[in-house]
Amino acid sequence: MSSTATPTESAVRSALSRVSDPELGKPLTELDMVKSVSIGQDGSVDVGVYLTTSGCPMRTEISDRVRTAVADVPGVGEVRVELDVMDDEQRTALRKKLRGDRAEPEIPFSKPGNMTRVYAIASGKGGVGKSSITVNLAAALADRGLSVGVLDADIYGHSVPRMLGSETKPTQVEQMIVPPVSHGVKFISIGQFTDGNTPVTWRGPMLHRALQQFLADVYWGDLDVLLLDLPPGTGDVAISIAQLIPGAEILVVTTPQQAAAEVAERAGAIALQTRQKVLGVVENMSWMELPDGSRMEPFGSGGGQRVAERLTRAVGAEVELLGQVPLEQALREGGDAGTPVVLAAPDSPAGSALRAIADRLAVRRRGLAGMSLGIDTTRH
Repeated sequence: MSSTATPTESAVRSALSRVSDPELGKPLTELDMVKSVSIGQDGSVDVGVYLTTSGCPMRTEISDRVRTAVADVPGVGEVRVELDVMDDEQRTALRKKLRGDRAEPEIPFSKPGNMTRVYAIASGKGGVGKSSITVNLAAALADRGLSVGVLDADIYGHSVPRMLGSETKPTQVEQMIVPPVSHGVKFISIGQFTDGNTPVTWRGPMLHRALQQFLADVYWGDLDVLLLDLPPGTGDVAISIAQLIPGAEILVVTTPQQAAAEVAERAGAIALQTRQKVLGVVENMSWMELPDGSRMEPFGSGGGQRVAERLTRAVGAEVELLGQVPLEQALREGGDAGTPVVLAAPDSPAGSALRAIADRLAVRRRGLAGMSLGIDTTRH
């Protein structure tokens, strides 16, 4: 028992106000998730916490966070945490607090004034490492302190959950879906809603509806960046994204190979039809660094630069080659292990290249273009 005075309830609640729900990103006190606080004469503290659902995957982490925060209050002895579950009325109140009382969910990223940067990661063909690039850029941006989300829009070839190393299912609060978080990245994928490795066999309208739900029904919170891992090619999903989030910017991934570059050019040129901006080009598998310090180029060279130059001419605006990522075993191992190479081996050739690309994206501030700042410019 501490020799200092018995802690007050206000001091404990103040400590709890600094504990955020891992998925919702807001303080437990603000979300009305603190059920009760009881302080014993010996300085022991009992805290009751409401979970959104009985199967909440973050129950252990929430308990640990509460216990750690309360234990730091002067005079506190033993801390006991009791978990309860919200009833339907409380869940309704929580959903309204987070999303408002709208009858139909809205896509926040398409609303005027929304400042989230939305990057659609595209490729002309499969096998160029588009998903690896997406996941590593997301992890690198989150590691810089940005609020980042990933939507695995590659419905047929979803791989984001494995690459982020999490099999956690989303939490559902009424009609609102709370995405899990891994390596600081919120993510959602059709793979979280299928059994095992069951293939998804949907036609265009179902794909569109699934993307619409992932964008509107998922509680993303206030994101700095949302990355969309698109399927290869220029089909239904690319068109749906352009319709649902017209402000999304396209980042094209290619390899140096001439054949891949030609196909990648088509993926970027879709911006002419959808009126989207092409953010830039990333060349993956650019070379292999050999033990003697020399480089081998198994897929040739120059493909990324050619795509950037041709897209610049096609869209009539500068399209940069944002970076070249070498072919490296650590990149593949990170994807298989669920720890992106930018975190597992940040100083490796691939890790350094990907972090440099993320740095270029991170300095692009969330824009105020088109927003009314509410400033009265009339001179009185």
